[in-house]
Amino acid sequence: MSSTDNGLGDPTPLQNVSAQYTKIRRQYQQLLDRWTPHILQRWLGTSGLLAVFMLRIIFAQGWYIVCYAHAIYLLNLLLAFLQPKFDPSLQDDLLADEIEEGGDIPSPLPSQRDDEFRPFVRRLPEWQFWLSSTRATLIALFCTTSEIFDVPVYWPILVVYFFVLFFLTMRRQIQHMIKYKYIPFDIGRKARYGNK
Repeated sequence: MSSTDNGLGDPTPLQNVSAQYTKIRRQYQQLLDRWTPHILQRWLGTSGLLAVFMLRIIFAQGWYIVCYAHAIYLLNLLLAFLQPKFDPSLQDDLLADEIEEGGDIPSPLPSQRDDEFRPFVRRLPEWQFWLSSTRATLIALFCTTSEIFDVPVYWPILVVYFFVLFFLTMRRQIQHMIKYKYIPFDIGRKARYGNK
């Protein structure tokens, strides 16, 4: 029996690649873990990347489709960040179905003053929002290095369409927040659990 048969010989090239990939993933995860508590610095870094991307678009006078797709993706991330994990409108629909069938299900957000306090749980946590937006900005910046993605379009239409889309979706989101009485931010608020 040879030494490679019992696993004591030299590793194969595939095993070397796998080991290197595992090592790089571990280092990447350690880097992300070190960045986790530094919220302001992370967002400032992402804002800087976004500024570099926008300057690239402005000075190169191209890649408007890449910019538009990036903006739509960031808008979708923002909407997921502002929405609760358990949508009260879906819960209302389920509650209406249950009432018709004679059952009862609890609501994820308090609807009356006597209801138990439940903290706001986002559909997309802040960490995932930051990580996804940073990755998307890096990918969009990388796409501006290739002429393949520089599709000629009339960019003012894209800008107007994006702002109309942004206005309509944010208006709908704000109406949803008002209707179901939740605020996705806890700036200076303290939860009150009872009358004193």
